[in-house]
Order: sequence, then C-alpha cells, then structure tokens
Amino acid sequence: MDKLNNFFQKLFHLMVLLLVLLYLYPGSILGFLIYGDFGKQPDMIPNPMGTSINHALAFFYLTILGLASYLNERSFKKILIFLIVLSLFLELSHLFIPNRSFQSLDLFANLLGTLLAIVIIFLYKKFKYGKI
Repeated sequence: MDKLNNFFQKLFHLMVLLLVLLYLYPGSILGFLIYGDFGKQPDMIPNPMGTSINHALAFFYLTILGLASYLNERSFKKILIFLIVLSLFLELSHLFIPNRSFQSLDLFANLLGTLLAIVIIFLYKKFKYGKI
C-alpha cells in the first residue's frame, strides 16, 4: 500500500508542476500542441461557459489526487491549504503574465473544482473513519 500511495504522491507533484507550467507560460501550450497556435485556448468540453469548465475539472482532479494521496498523513491540512492558495494564485498571476488574461469566471471555476473535491474527500473521511 505504501508503494501505491508513494506513486500517487509523486503523480500529484508531477501534476502540480505541469499545471503551474501550463498556467504561467505566456501563451497556450495546449493550444500550440492541439492547433499549432500559442494564442488559441483549447475548449476540451464545448459548453456555454467556454474554457472555464476545463479549469474546474483540472482543479477537481488535482485536488482529489492530492488529498487522497495525503489522506492519512500529518501534511493533509498543509496540502489542503496549498491547493486553495494555488487555485487563487495561478489565475491571479494572469494579471501580470503577457499574452494571458485574468477572467473571474476562471477563478471561480478553479475554486469550484477545488472546493467540490475537498467536500468529497471530507465526506469520504467522515464516512470511512468517522472523523474529519
């Protein structure tokens, strides 16, 4: 079990690094890989909210992975705070990065994905261990 947990912790760290790279690069790396254009943002799931749903899904995945990886460890609360701060910081950084634009809907989607995953993990802990 420790090897599996260690694998998921390493995967979490890799996903954080990848997300930070995608957010802080002054252009769209995914847009370049998909469309050959750094200026075009991919819309992975077409919807009326545009690319904001992608933000919610990315932060939901990252938060589930991070919190589940550190579920029974002392650093669980630190990871929880880190993920909330990360979801705020990365979108706010778009105020200063060239060729990137801050969007309040994306910020909301980041927080929504993070908070939804936190609620799910807390419910899991409550029902599995009887505590939070």
